[in-house]
Amino acid sequence: MRVTPCQASLAAAIGLNLLLLYCGWPWGPAAPASSCRIPRGIPGVTVLLREFEPADNDVPGTTRAFSLRHPVLVVTDTVLYPPLPLPPGVAVFPVHPVPERPPPLAHPELRVRTRHVALVPDGTRAVPGLLERMRDALEAGSGDARIAVAPVGTAPLRCLEMSLESREWTVRYRDAPGIPELCQAVEGSAVLLLRTRDLFALPFPLARPVGTALFIQAAFRGWKLRVVPTAFPLSRRLPLSPHSQWKAQSGLENRRRRLMRDLGIKREVLPDGRERWYGCGKDTARCFGTIHAGTPQYILTGRWTPPCCLRALRETTRHVVSILEASGIRYWLEGGSLLGAVRLRDIIPWDYDVDLGIYKEDVGKCRWLAAAAAGEAVEDEEGFLWEKAAEGEFYRVHYSRSNRLHVDLWPFYSRGGVMTKDTWLGHRQDVEFPERFLQPRVPMEFAGLTAMAPNSAREFLEFKFGAGVIENPEYPNPSI
Repeated sequence: MRVTPCQASLAAAIGLNLLLLYCGWPWGPAAPASSCRIPRGIPGVTVLLREFEPADNDVPGTTRAFSLRHPVLVVTDTVLYPPLPLPPGVAVFPVHPVPERPPPLAHPELRVRTRHVALVPDGTRAVPGLLERMRDALEAGSGDARIAVAPVGTAPLRCLEMSLESREWTVRYRDAPGIPELCQAVEGSAVLLLRTRDLFALPFPLARPVGTALFIQAAFRGWKLRVVPTAFPLSRRLPLSPHSQWKAQSGLENRRRRLMRDLGIKREVLPDGRERWYGCGKDTARCFGTIHAGTPQYILTGRWTPPCCLRALRETTRHVVSILEASGIRYWLEGGSLLGAVRLRDIIPWDYDVDLGIYKEDVGKCRWLAAAAAGEAVEDEEGFLWEKAAEGEFYRVHYSRSNRLHVDLWPFYSRGGVMTKDTWLGHRQDVEFPERFLQPRVPMEFAGLTAMAPNSAREFLEFKFGAGVIENPEYPNPSI
């Protein structure tokens, strides 16, 4: 049978469409993902332009500077607006998928064919051969170096050491001693070059801010940065207007906050000791949901209480203790809070509330507690919310109406020399105890203040928890 040119063209078009359909179809986890993967064995460097402002940018000039020698992709969150006059061959890829675009075309990594890729900040100008020198420096170095870095502009890069404390949701930066060739992070505008397979093996390869996102993800994997001292020039641009500067700064802060949420970072400690916080505050909900079986969800992921929550608990404790003492209410550290005071002089790192015992007959001395006892939830002058707990006859003081981190106040009363109460929740330490432990109460350091505690703290704790409880820390529900 003779095939006409028209029939051959039609068959080729059908075959191409079937191939595209197969590559983009959600076959599921068992699908052979490599069957349609675009090979990345071509020598060379693809330039990714990712870090730029939507309106006030130099994307046309930056792409022109690199597109003569390298393939260039402009990666955006959405479609560029206003449209930009880009050189021929420069592709634009919005990273957020839309229903009408086939899945393979929504992922720019599928169009990167070269072995290496460079993330270039807006306004950078090309230097012939410099990307290749960065690539050669990366490949000639030790295996720990997985990213090559070169400065942009005249300001030198600041080489930093970085420590990730994932259990504490914290990243710390320190100045690196001397002028090392290998860093863990840099401060300043820079071109970042790495192997294409390394970049797109990261969970957030194109997150912004680009440098921060890559440095933290690299640190989780033990990767280092090799610094190439030769700088790329920076274009001369008119300074941004005050409004544009405000928009750029606001956008950077919002992107950084989203990034830290995705990476599970609640606090950054900068080289000068300043801190950036990304967790909950008085105007937000707390960082974790309902507690089941005495075990917060974050413990199951190998993490401890977020530092913002511990900070809020300390603040709430200081406030409550000051109110109780001013009102003449007899109180003491209870349960796990006393255990934290004895062990650490602080809240146990994985605890999610603070427990104080009070004498029931003293409740009326404090107007906030008296109102809570009458069934009224009241907010005091500093925004802390006092209320009666729904679970029974005790009280909670919340960090705020929105953020329900709290101090529990347990009203005990003496019955024949034994301290008892009306609500029991079945906790291990939730037992009656001799009143002699409170006669007298003694001061103890806790969470940055001096609080009152039972005398003979060790005996009290072992009475409640069992022998060796101080020396043998454990999570609230070890079976889980």
